[in-house]
Amino acid sequence: MNGRISLQSGSLLGRMHRHRHLYILLLPTLVYLILFRYLPIYGVSLAFKKFHYMKGITASPWVGWANFEAILSKEDFWRAFGNTLVIALYRLVLEFPIPIVLALMLNELRNRYLKTTLQTVFTFPHFLSWVIISGMLFNLLGESGPFNRLVMSFGGEMNVLSNADSFRYFLTITNNWKEMGWNTIIYLAALSGVDPALYEAAQIDGAGRWHKVRYIDWPGIRPTAVILLIIFIGNAMTSGSGGFNQIFNLYNPAVYSTGDIIDTYIYRQAFSTGMPFGEVTAIGLFKSVINFVLILSANKLASWMSDGERGLF
Repeated sequence: MNGRISLQSGSLLGRMHRHRHLYILLLPTLVYLILFRYLPIYGVSLAFKKFHYMKGITASPWVGWANFEAILSKEDFWRAFGNTLVIALYRLVLEFPIPIVLALMLNELRNRYLKTTLQTVFTFPHFLSWVIISGMLFNLLGESGPFNRLVMSFGGEMNVLSNADSFRYFLTITNNWKEMGWNTIIYLAALSGVDPALYEAAQIDGAGRWHKVRYIDWPGIRPTAVILLIIFIGNAMTSGSGGFNQIFNLYNPAVYSTGDIIDTYIYRQAFSTGMPFGEVTAIGLFKSVINFVLILSANKLASWMSDGERGLF
């Protein structure tokens, strides 16, 4: 009887029972997060320990801040840290606005077939892995590729993949080509929710296309843009959507000075030079703390810039 009353009341258990089907759908995601996001947090303690294989994580001795002192004294770490921030800034300025502009342009098309075709063309590269794309780029832009041969035919020579000065722009351009169509889908979905009566009213008032974009389309997608901006900045220390997969498949020792980010630095140090697990974990924890500060700052900034609208939290 008490259990029945509890379920019929407005308690948490009662609400969960009423919406049990939704919770069942949510269960796989919760299991995934617990197994791969929360349980591994236990390993963060390695950042403050000197790991011994025979003793394991629990019995390994504590060393305090020694691992952080070790990584902060490495010049290569600071180079990778600086590259990560600079590449993230490049992506923010040169990548984030592109899907918004593309969505607004596609939304202006009245030919449904043309709009669908262009959207498909722009979205297709998203489904290609960076392994495939890197192979294509190496064949096209490598030393023996057609692009370099064309440049040599005019008396010059330029290997884009080995040019440290242009490598960051190369990363931005290739990631834009791969992801801009996929990101555009989100903004097109937001635009589809705009009330058509607003366009009719604007047309009656004599508004042109620019005024419709400025006063109808942009306010309609601004909340979505704010949320994606917060997420984008929160992923700054992974250098955006391309991140490790893109850079690891495209970079080489010639561009380490401008293309090596924290994630690729961790990989190289852990599997090539044998950096102690404690120092590798300390780098990962350092990166996570910076990401946490960035996402809090981005959320606060987004709320301030959007006239008091709430961010993610």
